[in-house]
Amino acid sequence: MSIDAVPTGRRSSAVVSERPRVLIVGGGQEHVRKARELGMDVVLAQFPDAYDRGHRPYVDQALLLDYRDIDRLLPAARALHEAYPFQAAVSLFELGLLPAARINEALGLRGESVATVELLLDKWRMRRHLAAKGISPVASAVGRSAQDVREFVAAHGLPVIVKPIRESGSLGVFCVRDPAEADGVAERFRSLDDSHRDARDLSGAGSFDEFLMEEFLDGPEVSVETLTFDGRHTVVAVTDKECGGPGFVETGHSQPSRCPAGTLGEVTRLVTDFLDAVGLRSGPGHTEVKLTSRGPRIVESHNRVGGDRINDLTRIVHGVDMERLALAAVSGVPAPPAASPGPLGGAAVRFLTPEPGRVVEVTGVDAVRADPAFVDLRLEVGPGDVLPPLTWNEDKAGHVIARGATAAEAVAHVRRLAEAIHVRTEPVA
Repeated sequence: MSIDAVPTGRRSSAVVSERPRVLIVGGGQEHVRKARELGMDVVLAQFPDAYDRGHRPYVDQALLLDYRDIDRLLPAARALHEAYPFQAAVSLFELGLLPAARINEALGLRGESVATVELLLDKWRMRRHLAAKGISPVASAVGRSAQDVREFVAAHGLPVIVKPIRESGSLGVFCVRDPAEADGVAERFRSLDDSHRDARDLSGAGSFDEFLMEEFLDGPEVSVETLTFDGRHTVVAVTDKECGGPGFVETGHSQPSRCPAGTLGEVTRLVTDFLDAVGLRSGPGHTEVKLTSRGPRIVESHNRVGGDRINDLTRIVHGVDMERLALAAVSGVPAPPAASPGPLGGAAVRFLTPEPGRVVEVTGVDAVRADPAFVDLRLEVGPGDVLPPLTWNEDKAGHVIARGATAAEAVAHVRRLAEAIHVRTEPVA
């Protein structure tokens, strides 16, 4: 397939424009819309079948290709940069983070380093890096077989976690709680490679050849949403997470965190030390932390805005659109927030996880939309669709967002609204 550099009806204005110009790699239509609203000219690198007429009002040129292939992406980006220079490549989407960093490094543009992005994408490298610096110690090792799991259990006890080295979205995370489970978990993990997931949902080939083994971290989990400007980190929000699905699939989030102030202080110090340790210099961060009985421990981190509608919660509760600020930072326009903005109220998201099977009927939508606490509803399914078993974030059927005077009130509202939406399914013959 050839690379298509598509003018979108705005090319002539881009040539003479003195506005900031950015190359956005992957992501959703809302990302190019926000860049345009910030007064930017936009080049978009996107998969051909993910680009449609809805992008055209916001995009000046589009590079339509598999942007994971840096040997194809980089020459195309270089040619466009030579003709119509952009200030930096940026991505707010997991799969685009490394390609954007490679473009910036090759063209001498501002942006996060390849080394930092690689460190955050590779959980095993991250664990070794933290261990060398004495930050957030967690016993871990790489395995390929049931014997590797048995040896790790013998060394560190039960339970233990087995998970991918480079994936996200709670995919392929297993907890071994019994010695008998150790023999089967390696096979269960490798079987994920036989699934029919879209390759664009995965971090890369070979994701399931090896796995990461870690000691189990007890306690609740939070995520810390940060913005970094010139190496200075601001904690914008802390998100409480609810893991009620199979494995470690998250079924809800809320802000502001209801953790005690002392705990939040510990978490903030750990995360800022962590971001310094991995060398993050600019842009958003989404860092997951377990509040263990031995103190907070890093689970993993990403140099992007958190998924699962966390940016919506941050915008509602703290008045900060982290995607918009991350895009604006490319041109050096925004003044960095001097401190974490205080909450304006509470907000919560709840994900819809009906029984697997063929969808027969969906009811309750109109009543939910009319509720005073309602903020947003998205349904990914309708009658006739087939729902798979819930194994990772992409299997969710939709979400509801609600607000309240406090986080606790918002959580109560969103649970009530989610329960009011009925997705009736039947077994698939």
